[in-house]
Amino acid sequence: MSAHRDKAEAFAAGLMTQAVWPLFFVLAALAAAPVIAVAAQPQATTLEAAAWLVAAASGVVTLAVSALLVFDALLFWLMASHISEAAGGASVDDVLARMRVKPAAAGIRSLDRRIAGTQRLLMKQRIALGLFVAASLVALSF
Repeated sequence: MSAHRDKAEAFAAGLMTQAVWPLFFVLAALAAAPVIAVAAQPQATTLEAAAWLVAAASGVVTLAVSALLVFDALLFWLMASHISEAAGGASVDDVLARMRVKPAAAGIRSLDRRIAGTQRLLMKQRIALGLFVAASLVALSF
């Protein structure tokens, strides 16, 4: 295999892991929320209610970004399935243009630029997950 294929496959596999575990974590926490609500005091303070709202919003953002990361992982596997980096990039750009996610690209971005863009998305997921955990802990502490 070529270097770009190995790099794209390895990144896609790691990306899938980074996308899935927060997804299950947030879904488990949301599934436990009704039980927590029953066990909690019937009257919530304003701070507690605000913390629950922030936790819910950041949980939804975490789920949405995780779904985008799964999609990106699939695109990296598509890119790795081609013989050359240019052919893989063109294939990904074609898929995105056909899905009307992005307009047809004038030039093909390199694998490293695509990885850098996805890493920015990973950082947004981590921030949303951290906010979810922090807000949940604040809400539970009251």
